[in-house]
Amino acid sequence: MRKIINIIGIITLISFFGCENYEPDSKSMNFGEMRMDDEEQQIVEPNNEIQRKLIKNGDIEFESENIVDTRKDIFNAIEKFNGYSSSDNEYKNSHEISNTLIIRVPSENFVNLLNEITIGITRFDRKEINIKDVTAEFLDIEVRLKTKKELENRYLEILKKANTVTEILEVEKQIGDLRSEIESIEGRLKFLNNQVSFSTLNVRIYETIAEQTEFGKKFKNGFKNGWDNLILFFVFLVNVWPFILIIIGFLILIKILRKRKKT
Repeated sequence: MRKIINIIGIITLISFFGCENYEPDSKSMNFGEMRMDDEEQQIVEPNNEIQRKLIKNGDIEFESENIVDTRKDIFNAIEKFNGYSSSDNEYKNSHEISNTLIIRVPSENFVNLLNEITIGITRFDRKEINIKDVTAEFLDIEVRLKTKKELENRYLEILKKANTVTEILEVEKQIGDLRSEIESIEGRLKFLNNQVSFSTLNVRIYETIAEQTEFGKKFKNGFKNGWDNLILFFVFLVNVWPFILIIIGFLILIKILRKRKKT
């Protein structure tokens, strides 16, 4: 048992110092200048270039003369470049109608989508485009994940050689802790992959409602009320048309009787 516990301790120390030695180098990694030993440079192939991992995000806001038409154009552009809207909110008050969209689009189509949406826009209330290079973090996570998985395999080999319940429980505890770290690293790697693969564009468009004078409001309301009352009057006539016919007939009869009386 002591032998197995000692092996576990040695493996843990090796992995710990291995990660310690790696992290500073990974943090200081730069595309223009990567620090490598002569032996490491011989291992890397001359044509093996590191693919940059970039996260692209943007925020734009502008005024539209017709928010309905602009919204249709935006959704046509989203469909054209294989994106989707993850959020769609509309707001309205006494002087403005606005629409806020959160768009996710494949990173290779980000610039094309942005250009398509902003065709003909000469003035922006806000336009911010951010590109974050996460290549160093990406490489750091991949190496850490590889190291943790190799360490997990060593623990699994030790578990096969364990003879007592105490030894098995000790090794399984180490494997459980290591598995939690691996899942956490894999989650971060998955998140970065998603952010790199799909860019995010926040769009806010608004249409200004023309302010009316007090006289204009009263005139508009008066015209509307007059039209409504006219409709109600015709509806009333339709409902009482039998009585109207009786009254008309009665008046005609009185007129005929008066003529006969005079003659």
